[in-house]
Amino acid sequence: MRDTSKGETAGRGPRPRRHAAAIMMAAAALGTALLLAAAPGTGLGLRALGDGLGLSHLGERPSTYRYHFSRPPQGAITNLLRDEIAFYQSRITRTPQSGLDRAGLAEAYLKMARVSGALGWYLLAEDTARESLTNLPVSNAAAALVLARVAEARHDFATAIRLARAAGPTADSLPIVVTSNLARGDVPVAARAVADLVAADPSLRSYTLRALVEVARGLDEEAEADFHRALAMEEPEEVASSTWVRSLYGRFLYQRGRLDRAGELFNEALRILPQYPYALTGLAVLELRQGHYAAAIDHLTRVVTVSRASPNVYDHVVLRGLAQAKELEGRPNEAAQFWADAEARLRQDVASGAYGHRRELARLLLTRGHPEDLPEVLSLLRAELTVRTDPDTLDTLAWGLSRAERWQEADHAAHQALRWGVRDARYFYRAATTAQALGNAAQARAYRRLMRAADPTFDERALEVAGIGL
Repeated sequence: MRDTSKGETAGRGPRPRRHAAAIMMAAAALGTALLLAAAPGTGLGLRALGDGLGLSHLGERPSTYRYHFSRPPQGAITNLLRDEIAFYQSRITRTPQSGLDRAGLAEAYLKMARVSGALGWYLLAEDTARESLTNLPVSNAAAALVLARVAEARHDFATAIRLARAAGPTADSLPIVVTSNLARGDVPVAARAVADLVAADPSLRSYTLRALVEVARGLDEEAEADFHRALAMEEPEEVASSTWVRSLYGRFLYQRGRLDRAGELFNEALRILPQYPYALTGLAVLELRQGHYAAAIDHLTRVVTVSRASPNVYDHVVLRGLAQAKELEGRPNEAAQFWADAEARLRQDVASGAYGHRRELARLLLTRGHPEDLPEVLSLLRAELTVRTDPDTLDTLAWGLSRAERWQEADHAAHQALRWGVRDARYFYRAATTAQALGNAAQARAYRRLMRAADPTFDERALEVAGIGL
């Protein structure tokens, strides 16, 4: 299909050293884990980067924020990362047996992977980290943690946790334990790990991660307080950190019906990093919910260039979002083409290895609504449950089982999604639907009250666009 992005091509990475089919093995590097793993650690929280982007105090500011950030020039982020990559490559040319220099290069590749989404950078990060460990098999936590982050992005959470724990309980390893356990749906373990992290390193990153754990436990007031604590601790060099926390806080507010404030946070994130995918897709979903289709399409097409020649972890998000936008606009023929392109990309991902986008493919098939797809949907989700039992996966399973009119099983899945206390209108809606179908009218009413309490603005349109985002 034609390129759909504007401006700089975020998805253009190096030509990988492996065959193109191997690139697609990494295509599962998107989902909850990737977004949580975007926390700084090997992110863009570098003083040199902050100085290069002209970050500064800019007079009066909203009380939520400690700093304002100047909008960086187009391409500034990738140019600075390319300089960092070139620096380590030059050092390795002089000292080819250096394990530490290769670990630094692996971290730089991983930063570029997160910024661009290009799958080739993930493979280069993984290969370089392995070479680093070959040269320096001991006292090389940096390389091991790169491998842990790549494993997490592929949804290999057990490996990510094992590698992180082997590195010891540090400020760099504990976040992986937190985010991987959240993605697996093991909230108690994530809560213990984040408590250790905050005690050892009370910082923007640790308070943000604690907020995410509190959201998963239904502690919304505590979560919002921690988002504020995180923003109060930001420093001007923490570019990625500041973008990341605003995007997550924006999603939190969006899911509670505070749409104007959510939009402000997404836009503030984009003023710091103009092509930050999570903020762009969050803003696109918000615009779709409000019926602003052209604005939503503009945000989506700025996420990444969709190209068969350069696979990117964000491709299917853009294609699914565009399909949904065209559907809601009343342009079914255009929507059908985007659905087909998204399906083709997701099927390629799923076929490539054990950790493909099974849940995302299942959601696409459910949204498209062909009854003949239901057996495959349930098969995909059963396989996904061997890797992830987080609320989103369980809610999608309840959705599929409801479509199949297997109401008892759907009701069980809906209750499992809520088991740790998360307060999300989408999950309460599903639980109300299954309770109603089973004749439990009082329970259905109770869930609808919880749904309205969680998000007073939740409606059919909110439900329609719920599955688009990252």
